This record gives sequence, structure tokens and C-alpha cells, in this order.
Amino acid sequence: MKQRVRHTLQLAIVLALVLSMMPFQGVFAQESMSDKADLVDTAIAAGEFNTLVELVQAAGLEETLRGEGPFTVFAPTDEAFAAVPAETLDALANDPAALESVLLYHVVPGRLIRALISDGKEVTTAQGESVLFSFVDGVKKVNDATIIGRDVQASNGVIHVIDSVLLPPSMGGATAAAEEAAGESAEATETMTDTVAAEATEAMTDTVSADATEAMTDTVAAEATETMTETVTTEEAAADAGSEEAMADMADIVDTAVAAGSFNTLVAAVQAAGLVDALKGEGPFTVFAPTDDAFATLPQETIDALLADPTGDLTQILLYHVVAGKVMAADLSDGLEADTLQGKPVTFALSDGGAKVNDANIIATDIETSNGVIHVIDSVLV
Repeated sequence: MKQRVRHTLQLAIVLALVLSMMPFQGVFAQESMSDKADLVDTAIAAGEFNTLVELVQAAGLEETLRGEGPFTVFAPTDEAFAAVPAETLDALANDPAALESVLLYHVVPGRLIRALISDGKEVTTAQGESVLFSFVDGVKKVNDATIIGRDVQASNGVIHVIDSVLLPPSMGGATAAAEEAAGESAEATETMTDTVAAEATEAMTDTVSADATEAMTDTVAAEATETMTETVTTEEAAADAGSEEAMADMADIVDTAVAAGSFNTLVAAVQAAGLVDALKGEGPFTVFAPTDDAFATLPQETIDALLADPTGDLTQILLYHVVAGKVMAADLSDGLEADTLQGKPVTFALSDGGAKVNDANIIATDIETSNGVIHVIDSVLV
């Protein structure tokens, strides 16, 4: 007990407890995915994906994209479709198989949130060909299309808004000339003739590919940090209007931790390191939050080292507990790695006994806040 008090005093974390305290998991209602619209209705509500919705309906894929999923959809805006040469659109309109191929090339099986996307990795689409992710000057791209803003969550997946239409390599790719793309549509159709709609639909229900999972390991700290300052696009705000209203009623990550009463040491450390404003920012962030009991078990020499350099070592330790993006428990898998804002990855392990991040047990999950999510852990990550 004396040791714990000494640790607490040394970290300057004597904070007033909230008077009307409730158990942590009971205080904050978790937003259910069932309260969200599905991918199709989310796109319709946004008002910026009219062309995409019309094409999905014309191709007979609406029912599939309203299904259980989960699916990841890279959704071109109406402006993106307006930039497609007329001859290319005409070729697609006159070739249902080619239209289906293009649309399925915008869909990846599984819920591939932004935090799982990393530079230089490929994932296989429901169409069968791969898309390539890259970071250019801090901007995330899929093939040649820029991914705009943050994740748009739906009940059966996630939407990433993009500023141009993706064309499968078999149809000339995103950078081909319009004439070449139109001319190759027949060849692309022939390639797709042995892929019936039922097979394409079945492919969409598979889990995200190993490449997509592996993609978490390469996200650099600079890109992750930049994510902290991104703004929500008009399209996303409209598409997720119901969700945004619910989130507005929630406290941010810092205030949620303060109100819980079990993270006094963590909150004080965040304050000492000057990270409060960042963690009150728009985000979203995923925080693995050690309890006060977890901090109390730190060796004395570790505490001394942290106190000696609050904006150096302490900051690095804290950033190692934060992942850019909103990573829910359902997004975790055994052996998965995710880059932290500190720059180095954490590794997850799942078993019948529960979930771990590195050597820490995850003892409570999916505590949603206005700017991210908190997972409670029983030891400090170092």
C-alpha cells in the first residue's frame, strides 16, 4: 500500500474522484452497430453517392450490400464518377458483366478500418483482383484514388470515401486512357464470364485476407499522428448523421477516463506529458488504458526514468498505448499487429481465456467515446 501511494505521489496524480461514481462498464452505453444503417442506406443518406447507388441497383448488387457482411466499400463520390470519360460509362452501361466487375472491385470482404490500412500492401477485392494501398505525402491512397477523411461506419461494414473510380487491372487500371479502358471492356467481360453473381456474392462474405491483416504492421508513426488532425468530410458527416449525433452526447477519451475513476495515474501522466489536447482532439483514437492498479506494479526504476523526462520517455510510453483509428474488439485477431502513435507495433493474442495486447490482459473492451474507443488493460505496455 505504501509503495502504491509513493508511486502515485511521484507521478503527481492525486485527483478528486467523481462523487457519483458508477462501475466503469456500466456508466457508458455502448453504441450498437444495429442502430446504424446498412451500407446502401448509409450511402443514400449521404447524398453524394447517387451515381454509385444507381449503378449498384442496376447491377443487382443492392441486396448483397444490404446483407450481413461485413464488407468494406471504397465509395467514389458523384464528382468522381463525373470525371470518368463518357465512353467508359457507356461501355459499362452496355455491359452488365463489366459493370458488376467494376463495382465488386470497390468491395473488400471484411471490415477493413483505416487503422488496418498500411503502405505498400495489397488486398483482394470481391471481384478477385487486388487493390494496392500507398501513402503519398501523408495521404492514404487505394490505387490512384485518394481516401478522403475517416471511416464511415455502417451496420454491416465500413465505407471509405474516394475521389476517383477504381478500374480493375483487367480493364486497363485506373490510369489507362479512356479509349483503352473502353476497348478492353470486352476482354474484361470474357475474363469474368466464369464468375457468376452467386460466386461473387459468396466471395464477399469471406473474412478479410491475410494481406489486409498484415497491413497493420507497416503504418508509420508520422502518418498515424497526422490522422489525429483530420477533419470529417461533408459526405461522411451526412452519411453518419445519426451516429455523429449520438457521439456528440458522449464524453471524449480524457473526460471518459477521468469520470471512470480507475485511471487517475494514466490521466495525470497524460497531463504531465502535455497530451491532453491531442487526446481531446477529433481522432478517432484507440486507447489501451492501464488501470491505477496496473501503474502501481511498475518497478521504481521505471517510474524514476519516466519522471526524469516527462516529455520524452513518458510521452513515448503513453503514445505506445494509442493506435490511430477506432479499433473495436471485433477487429482484433490472433497474432495481429497494429502500429501505435509511438511508431512501434503492439501484438494481439486471442484465446479462450480472453484477449491480450502484448503481455497485458484486455479486461474490458469497446468503451466508446466521442473521439474513439477505450480498451482497459491490467498492465502498462513498455
